[in-house]
Amino acid sequence: MNIYRNLNEITKYIDDNLENEINYEVLAKMLGVNVYKTQRLFTMIAGISLSDYIRKRRLSTAGFDLYKGNQKIIDIAVKYQYDNATSFSRAFEKFHGIKPSLVNRETKLKNFPKIIFNEDIKITTELDYEIITLDEMNLYGISIKTNNEKIGHDAPIFFKETQNKYKSTYGKIKYGMITYDINREKSKKYYCLYDKKIAEFEHIIIPKSKWLRFKINSRDAKDIQEISHRFYEEFLPSTKYNLKEIPELEYYHDDVTDFLVAIY
Repeated sequence: MNIYRNLNEITKYIDDNLENEINYEVLAKMLGVNVYKTQRLFTMIAGISLSDYIRKRRLSTAGFDLYKGNQKIIDIAVKYQYDNATSFSRAFEKFHGIKPSLVNRETKLKNFPKIIFNEDIKITTELDYEIITLDEMNLYGISIKTNNEKIGHDAPIFFKETQNKYKSTYGKIKYGMITYDINREKSKKYYCLYDKKIAEFEHIIIPKSKWLRFKINSRDAKDIQEISHRFYEEFLPSTKYNLKEIPELEYYHDDVTDFLVAIY
């Protein structure tokens, strides 16, 4: 399977159906994986979430329709799957920087182009892993809010601050974890977790599951982030593993890090 060719099929399908409801199950079938894996792959490889990509392509095309000046705002809103003119106008102004009612032949508008992936990319480097089973885990920790753009900066700083503050009381942090929004596309929170009960911290239950384990001979944030990116951009597109809707874990021990991804 050429993942980049399949992703080009997805972006073509999206452009052909901007005026229709886009079913993520259809997109997932193009990749031969589940919806969650499709969303995560697209986000990591394209650098934008699937939902944001669809939204920006629709708003780009809506701007051209308004520029032509022969359609009502409410008609364009419905055409591009908005429930009403108010929600469309709000999204349009945020994207283009101008209210749709003010668009005319002299207006400057934005365009988010269709993404075209390079189908000639070849991955030749190896990435070793193990498949393991872990029993249910009861973890306790604290978190900060973050997003896809800030996680690489926020996580290491929060980890260091938490370690310095609680090490003398609770020992070393055992796990790091990133949670996502309801669509599983955008980073939401980063957690520092302990494997002991701490009443003042949030209780997180990780169900029993099979996991892919990638051992990183480092606890440095840059090395962990490199493996995470390689997993999504190189490893995952070339395998048939389906991901469970369980956040990835970073297990810190013996001066190494286990990058853990739950699978079916």
